[in-house]
Amino acid sequence: MKTKLFIKNKKLKTSILIKNNYISKFVELIAKKNEKVFCIVDSKIKINLKYSKQKNIKILFIQCGEKIKTFNGYKNLSEKLIKGKVNRKSVIIAIGGGTLGDLAGFVASTVMRGLDFYLIPTTLLSQVDSSIGGKNGINSIFGKNLLGTFYQPKEVLIDISVLNSLSKKEIKSGYAEIIKHALIKDYSFFCWLEENTKKLLDLDKTILEKAIYKSIMIKLFYVNNDEKEFLLDNNSRAMLNFGHTIGHAIESHYNYKKFNHGEAISIGMITEAKMSNYLGLLSSNDLERIIKHFKKYRLKLNDNILKDKRLISQITKDKKNYQNNIIFSLIDKIGNSIFYKKLDKNKVYKILQNI
Repeated sequence: MKTKLFIKNKKLKTSILIKNNYISKFVELIAKKNEKVFCIVDSKIKINLKYSKQKNIKILFIQCGEKIKTFNGYKNLSEKLIKGKVNRKSVIIAIGGGTLGDLAGFVASTVMRGLDFYLIPTTLLSQVDSSIGGKNGINSIFGKNLLGTFYQPKEVLIDISVLNSLSKKEIKSGYAEIIKHALIKDYSFFCWLEENTKKLLDLDKTILEKAIYKSIMIKLFYVNNDEKEFLLDNNSRAMLNFGHTIGHAIESHYNYKKFNHGEAISIGMITEAKMSNYLGLLSSNDLERIIKHFKKYRLKLNDNILKDKRLISQITKDKKNYQNNIIFSLIDKIGNSIFYKKLDKNKVYKILQNI
């Protein structure tokens, strides 16, 4: 695998660059082409900000996490930009994980009615998932990501070198989204992961690059077909939500404190795979193969809230829901997903009691 991969997505007008030890150079190149650059940086990120003394670069540090995706988080960041004399020729660069990308993208899409926006995702989860596709937003007391925009970044830099500072827990969180992509779209990718997951979790550079690249290409397939999630069929962008209907409900129930995103989605995928089997879609052999893989690498499988009626009230708030039915992305075999719209809350509760 090359050390430099460049994906030019003409439909979305977004470029995706995969490269090592390139963050400072990337920011410097953007600064040379623009009047003013606002770098919004997760305060936990340990990177050498060589460019911090350039006069046209202003750095804003933010303590990140799901807690920043609120009205107050949006207001505070927007007003910091306005106080810093942002104008329509300014650009925003977000350097951090998925929550920062979600918030900064939402701010970029609305301040001055839209500013050029660059993303440098610094977690494996954000590199393979949230940084791709232009979904931005914040949470409401009624559910996750209910307020936001579709707004594509001009360019995404995926610098694998930053992953070395992540904990094993955070790497596994990102891996949950990688395995999701294989389960919904690519059987051969799943087989490859069965052989290479240990190397991936140990941050083998070649394996990581391939896994990230494959995940991005699968995500782009759905985003290109259905950027704003209008389709109600198996090509819908909603297919990327396999594991997320349950996973988001778990996150919301625990107020984003008990599990990180990947852990909640891992539980969600196993639960929705079991639902697929219960409904006669997924074979028991495929289900057992999926569970075996999750167990082998100690991904989260279960939580007591799955049997609790309170989870159903969270599931009913999912933004995919349509005509009183709860929409799921289910799988009928490893590597193929189905847009499933035949379940109401009572049926979902019954299934969860029986799986």
